[in-house]
Amino acid sequence: MNSSAAVSHSATHSPLTRRSALGLAAAGLAAALLTVPAPAAQARATGTEARLPAPTGPHRIGMVSTRLVDDSRHDPWVKSVPYRELMISVWYPAARTSGKTGSRLAPYMTPGAAERWNATAPHGIPKDAIDFAGIRTHAREGAPADTSGGRRPVLVYAAGANDPRTWGTSAVEELASRGYVVVTIDHTYEAPGVEFPDGSVKDDAPLREALVEAQQDDSMPALLKKVLDIRVADSKFVLDRLGSLPNGLSKVVDQKRVGMFGQSAGGIAAAETMYEDKRVKAGINIDGTLEYNPEPNGTNLMPVAQHGLTRPFLLMGRQDSDRVTEPSWRAFWSHTKGWKRNVTLTGSKHQAYTDLAALLPQAGVDRKVIEEHIGTVTPSRAITAERVYVTSFFDRWLRGRDDQLLDGPSAKYPEVEFAG
Repeated sequence: MNSSAAVSHSATHSPLTRRSALGLAAAGLAAALLTVPAPAAQARATGTEARLPAPTGPHRIGMVSTRLVDDSRHDPWVKSVPYRELMISVWYPAARTSGKTGSRLAPYMTPGAAERWNATAPHGIPKDAIDFAGIRTHAREGAPADTSGGRRPVLVYAAGANDPRTWGTSAVEELASRGYVVVTIDHTYEAPGVEFPDGSVKDDAPLREALVEAQQDDSMPALLKKVLDIRVADSKFVLDRLGSLPNGLSKVVDQKRVGMFGQSAGGIAAAETMYEDKRVKAGINIDGTLEYNPEPNGTNLMPVAQHGLTRPFLLMGRQDSDRVTEPSWRAFWSHTKGWKRNVTLTGSKHQAYTDLAALLPQAGVDRKVIEEHIGTVTPSRAITAERVYVTSFFDRWLRGRDDQLLDGPSAKYPEVEFAG
């Protein structure tokens, strides 16, 4: 989220708003929520049709999106809705076909979701600078899955708080091109705009209203816990539905080889979901604070930080944020008995681990804006580092393919440091 955006006129003068968002550099869930953008008029983007970096794996990839309905619970944000509905996308290795099926490249975002995302001027990208609906991914929409490789490991990807499920497409496409099935989740009423098959768009008004209330009555920790609890419940529900994915993909995924990763609040959700659900065999937290505080100080720790994990887990931090300097990571590290590593990306800021690294340089902004949001790391190197280390981790623990990249520093990737 844009750290300069106001929450609302009634909330901009809260001491939490500026101090937390800027002091944390959007490092965790609280920082993300504290800069939720105010409602904006919808407008069609007219900017450049930016490009994402091509995936480097050997597989052609496909993508399908679908609506999931959990009728076992009311929507936690809008109690009058007697069910929880989500939109997910599934990215996967695709078969090569000569017909028209699966020949169209999938859009980065649907028009309704793109309009809402564009209106927020996300993360330093000026409004209308990029046509988010016009961007084309490298995935063929609805392409038949490649079944020649048998069942494949499946990963769940979670974006940061108030970010859309598409915000990690560069990493997700890379993993699909290397043989993984990857499911991305939009958390309804938290993401800026979630467009459903009937054309309706659910926005984030309930989250923004809850934020204003939490600031007024000093109940931010409770709100942060609610957001995480919802995300974990959504993630468990998606895990429940892996056996009924669309486009025949349920016959391709291996439900015994499941991993989860995410950035910011998505990384937090990955850690806590893995703690609560043993179906997740390996996980990655990319720069997400593991406590229910507006600013991290090592108190109000989440259960996963209090008790740690017994299965493989990777922490990926930005510049000056690692298991030594981040209080909740320090607690998590001391309690985790399973395999663990902590790498950091030199010169990076929080959004260097998202598609902003690819898109912001194409938005017509100057170097100062790029460094404010991504850091001094070369954007292309940030993208490569994330792709390589995430792939190496999951290959090691879900496929038994250890390239030893995570054993220590590599001269090929000098931007990546191992925490002491």
